[in-house]
Amino acid sequence: MKIYISIDMEGMPGTYNWDQEKTDRASVRKVMQAHVNDALISILNCKDSKTIEEIVIADSHSGGDNLSYDITDIDPRISLISGGPRPAYMMPAFDNSYSMVFFLGYHAGTGTLKANMDHTYSNSRIQKIWINGVRMNEAMINAAYAGYHGVPVALITGDKALEAEIKNAMPWVEFVCTKEAVAKFAAKNYSSALVRPLLDTAIKNCLAKQKIALYQFAKPICLKIEFHSTAMADVACLMPYTKRLDGRTVEYSDDDYGIIFEAIMALVTLASTAGI
Repeated sequence: MKIYISIDMEGMPGTYNWDQEKTDRASVRKVMQAHVNDALISILNCKDSKTIEEIVIADSHSGGDNLSYDITDIDPRISLISGGPRPAYMMPAFDNSYSMVFFLGYHAGTGTLKANMDHTYSNSRIQKIWINGVRMNEAMINAAYAGYHGVPVALITGDKALEAEIKNAMPWVEFVCTKEAVAKFAAKNYSSALVRPLLDTAIKNCLAKQKIALYQFAKPICLKIEFHSTAMADVACLMPYTKRLDGRTVEYSDDDYGIIFEAIMALVTLASTAGI
């Protein structure tokens, strides 16, 4: 068995806004490391842990420089992917050799009401994003990439608003709620003493399941992004095969979800070069 863990920051218990990360980075890294560490201990303490061949952690928030390498000291089967830019953004080096995927510290999609630090890939560039007409968040985008490889997402941890989105999209997923938003940049963070046993139970449930559903999209796959400005859409349309739908919205279609997945970051990266 191989387990892939993709981590973000905004859904971690103990975080509440991006200024906190700038002014108290050590504290943010500490709570992120603690939550991931709790997950690893639960995995390694499960009764079938001897069947686990590898646990790969993708540090997927911002520059991928949040977790300390010493987290791998827990067990020789643990590897850590750090740094960026990189292919497949929040799912680097992922393939069909994995048995299941965990998303830790994830958050609700852009525009979600009462969601802590809501955004989808880029708070400053993406206004709205859809795939096949479904409004997306990062967990759903990344889960579809796992599903594209035939691998299920078994566990997600994050805020209460994300839980509601996931229950609609992937009702089979074990979800551990870490916090609830007071506003976009304010959160009621749950006690680690509460979250830890919930996480432990969820992980045991995941590892005991014989079969977990896949999150996938039917072909053709249509990506639609509404950017914050017309200038961003102007630049995004430099990418071949994009279609301009209106001043701020572009569309990109393909039958291969792997191409759609990489196209999202390509379009967002292009948009970052535009003036407001």
